Amino acid sequence: MTDFPLPQTAPAYAELQVSSNFSFLRGASHAEELVLMAATKGLHAIAITDCNTLAGVVRGHTAHQPHRDRLNYIVGCRLDPVDGPSLLCYPTNRTAYARLCRLLTLGKRRAPKGECEIYLADIISHADGLLFIAVPPQVPDDTFRTQLIALKRHLSGRLWLAIGRFMDGFDSERLTFTEAVEAELAIPAVVTNDVHMHVRSRKPLQDVLTCIRHHCRIEDAGYRLFPNGERHVKSPQDMAKLFPTHPEWLARTIEIADQCQFSLSELRYEYPDENDGSGEGTQERLTRLTWEGAHKRYPDGIPDKVRGLIEAELKLIDELGYAPYFLTVHDIVAFARSQNILCQGRGSAANSSVCFCLHVTSVDPAKVELLFSRFISNARNEPPDIDVDFEHERREEVIQHIYQRYGRDRAGLTATVISYRSRSAIRDVGKVFGLPEDTIVKLTKTIWGSGSKGHMMK
Repeated sequence: MTDFPLPQTAPAYAELQVSSNFSFLRGASHAEELVLMAATKGLHAIAITDCNTLAGVVRGHTAHQPHRDRLNYIVGCRLDPVDGPSLLCYPTNRTAYARLCRLLTLGKRRAPKGECEIYLADIISHADGLLFIAVPPQVPDDTFRTQLIALKRHLSGRLWLAIGRFMDGFDSERLTFTEAVEAELAIPAVVTNDVHMHVRSRKPLQDVLTCIRHHCRIEDAGYRLFPNGERHVKSPQDMAKLFPTHPEWLARTIEIADQCQFSLSELRYEYPDENDGSGEGTQERLTRLTWEGAHKRYPDGIPDKVRGLIEAELKLIDELGYAPYFLTVHDIVAFARSQNILCQGRGSAANSSVCFCLHVTSVDPAKVELLFSRFISNARNEPPDIDVDFEHERREEVIQHIYQRYGRDRAGLTATVISYRSRSAIRDVGKVFGLPEDTIVKLTKTIWGSGSKGHMMK
């Protein structure tokens, strides 16, 4: 991989179809690797478009920051509706991003864990502010053409047709179909390379992932595998060579990319409305509850030291606008205690006298020296962490209270991503290559501890 200056005459190109390893058992490269390669190759922009998820866009966004002066980064995803063709989807602004998130949430709540059930009607009803590229099957047919006609009725002006050259024996059929659609249906074509890896040398890994996904051995995979390593990040020059008679198809990648102005940097946490209808503001309510709690904690009088800490903390909480956050935690803890559910705040929150007075934590600021700056600081542009443990047997009661209090459309569990570790990776890869079970067991026993960090397979 080199980073030499590109000729001034290099054609502009944006890669708008990229699957990272968050497209589980499909993408063979990390989002960070894909973004770095796009910057090195001189692309105008890159869009991470994982299947039915936005999970990969955050790591891509972080990796993009050092290269933002020479590479644009586009948030997107690939939608696979039950009743229609795959659609690459890109929000053009913050509102459209929220709409896309709601669409994905709708599909995932309908389906079993790990799946997504969305329909074309869902996509159309959430389409404002979104751009779409229809992805054809390997060999486009009349069914796909009919679907394009239906999509154009609802997405006219925001719909393009993807075209790629993959050296798989079907390039001429795709080219003929695409030229006909442009001429007869007036749906503009745009080039994508359906990227699944940042470099060609990841093809063997991509083959293994495909076999794991299909539960087959490598010798039985056949046409399930890509026939070559063409689906890697390519330079604008290389992409232009693939479509010498249609430079406008490459130019449209720039047109689409430049319409996508949304950045994850625009996102900020929006706190729930904790007004109780009394007309009391959130900061005033937090102040009242804190002093009420302080008098309960210190019935014989609040120590001067603690009083000074409370006043200083409340002042900073007010300046940073964190009062609703503290009230939300207070509400959850108050519910648990009212139901005799054991709970305890921990971590850096133990450095807060306000958390102590709200009965969130139990570290008495009168008896120890608190390090409040470890909990909240003007230097950090993010809210503090208030970790609260609830007894395992009754945790579900607390979760249901949160759903009822704030609504299921505004509350959710934090998603976690599990990566392959060495032992599990060896087991699955061993099956792909047909190794005997006893050999796989012996190989796994050569790994010490919990195994190395998850690498290529999420």
